[in-house]
Amino acid sequence: MPDMSQLLEQAQKMQEQLLAAKEELSRARVTGQAASGLVQATVTGTGELVSVEIKPEAVDPDDAELLGDMVVAAVRDATDQAEQLAAEKMGPFAGGFGGGDALGGGGAAGALGF
Repeated sequence: MPDMSQLLEQAQKMQEQLLAAKEELSRARVTGQAASGLVQATVTGTGELVSVEIKPEAVDPDDAELLGDMVVAAVRDATDQAEQLAAEKMGPFAGGFGGGDALGGGGAAGALGF
């Protein structure tokens, strides 16, 4: 039978590591782009959109729909990269003590709202 104090100590260390990883993700910035960099979107490691940059040559007054599509594509690219970063940082916590997916499926990043 495992020593309860060791289990509690291990759980506390895991919790501290999890909090540190979440903090690191909230500070991280990931930039996605569309149209060869004409539109760039930056999100945090948790997926929060923090900026959108649009180069003047991306703006065609006769095709505003295209600009919207480029913004969406850049945000998706940045969000995909943020999800990959979150999976890397949070992956070690997905197994919990039992070795299975203790967060209920979908991977650590998705289950934690990242």
